[in-house]
Amino acid sequence: MTHPTEALFPGFRRFILPGTDGVAIAGVLGGAGPPLLLLHGHPQTHAIWHRVAPLLAAEFTVVACDLRGYGDSSRPADTADHAGYSKRSMAADLPAVMGALGFGRFAVIGHDRGARVAHRLLADHPNTVTRAVLLDIAPTLAMYEGANEAFARAYWHWFFLIQPAPLPERLIEADPAAYLRDVMGRRSAGLAPFDPRALAEYARCLARPGAAHAICEDYRAAAGIDLEHERAERAAGRRFATPLLVLWGAQGVVGRCFDPLAEWRRLGTEVDGEPIDCGHYIPEEAPHALVRRVLPFLRLDAPPGG
Repeated sequence: MTHPTEALFPGFRRFILPGTDGVAIAGVLGGAGPPLLLLHGHPQTHAIWHRVAPLLAAEFTVVACDLRGYGDSSRPADTADHAGYSKRSMAADLPAVMGALGFGRFAVIGHDRGARVAHRLLADHPNTVTRAVLLDIAPTLAMYEGANEAFARAYWHWFFLIQPAPLPERLIEADPAAYLRDVMGRRSAGLAPFDPRALAEYARCLARPGAAHAICEDYRAAAGIDLEHERAERAAGRRFATPLLVLWGAQGVVGRCFDPLAEWRRLGTEVDGEPIDCGHYIPEEAPHALVRRVLPFLRLDAPPGG
């Protein structure tokens, strides 16, 4: 049976591979060259990369995964502390998946929630990541600590999704497609940048049993156990040395409410970055501008001719 994303990723092959704790991770693989892992955000799936992955596959072996709880990946059972959906747990799946594909070290690009997972890769698995690109986020702890009215109005879903179950789940499950339209369509560019096939894929996956609960658990973890992990790192004075490129949408909220470059320089020792002329959904709003900016950065660790 043809998978809905096959038309979005011509020449790529699908896979489902084990992560950790019995979780299965779904994704696509294509291209040739050094390995590059792509991680999506909320409320999306690996389909967010459909305009970017084919361009990057000309120079890299591109792996785009659905994070645990999202897309066609597993939805593990929750716990009182939401640890199964912590960014630490989400990140732990990825070296296992990449290892199964034959890659012990790899570069990573993460958008939104995927960038938070990439942050945990940098902190918890530093020897696996060669270079990292984070799209349109500041660190989770910095965003909660610096939250103001403008941020709360724009990122209302941060505070909606963390409400105790089953309130947000029940409201999302009543009309998953409407939730998608409200979250994604209220951003600066509206719904115009999105391929209808990608939107249909996001809606299909959000309507799957347990999907609404999984995304709520992701955000509940971010408001609890994820902050504990970041506070522990801050208290210990730990910083990561992996080269990091930070990009954000010039019309987005993150750059207006925070200083992404300054925040990431508090955590990393080699950090560069700048805004891109678009809104929050950089891979879909400005794919060519994104690829032009990341390729020189990623090529620095690529072997000659590869």
